[in-house]
Amino acid sequence: MESVRPCGCKGIRTCLICEKEYSISKPNLAAELQEDFLSDEEAHSLINDLDSLPWEISQSGRRKQNYGPKCNFKKRRLRLGSFDGFPKTTRFVQEKFAKVPLLENFQTVEQCSLEYNSERGASIDPHIDDCWIWGERIVTVNIIEDSVLSMIPYRNLKKRYNLDYVSTQKLLDGDESLGEEPKFEDIVVRIPMPERSLIVLYGAARYSWEHAVLREDINSRRVCLAYRELTTPYLPNGSQSQEATEILEKATKFWI
Repeated sequence: MESVRPCGCKGIRTCLICEKEYSISKPNLAAELQEDFLSDEEAHSLINDLDSLPWEISQSGRRKQNYGPKCNFKKRRLRLGSFDGFPKTTRFVQEKFAKVPLLENFQTVEQCSLEYNSERGASIDPHIDDCWIWGERIVTVNIIEDSVLSMIPYRNLKKRYNLDYVSTQKLLDGDESLGEEPKFEDIVVRIPMPERSLIVLYGAARYSWEHAVLREDINSRRVCLAYRELTTPYLPNGSQSQEATEILEKATKFWI
């Protein structure tokens, strides 16, 4: 719509008046970005501590350190595996979550260190984190190197990522439409991820959009920590809580 509308907007520019009159849909992304979540000293110390632990080769040029239960997403099977808690040197990061209102009652059950290196062309393809076992809030702490999170509307809903399981979740805003196909034209939303920042995806950003880190957005070594919680049925008093009792107990431990 290139012509000037009565409200004065044209092209991609819109206001509430023309959005209602012309049924223009706008991206409804639920994400929280907190800059300077880590201090310079905390980030420097954290990188040194992570590098003292073994890194494993991962997909798409990445390396990882994964601490959490074993999950079979296809068969929806959960087991403890070798999970015995998290590195003690990373404990302070989880403790800082208590100061973020959106993360009230967030209990980490998976912590994953991810390294993206430009020399390896590291990236991660567009995806939605599994919805059967991982809860609504997806947390990333970007330790070193600025980057960008690219958000793409997901058009094949219910066919992947166990999106049918969203209906079992107790959602933050109670919006039952989450997980439905976005009703606007294909676009890409670019969310900056500054060094030392915290970002939380939830709501529409969690269930209706795929997120990716593109190769061209990695200019040097980037390291982040990703955190996940369990879905409502696996939490205490949930219908499948017994399966996760030992996992939740292990998730309170930090080893040296």
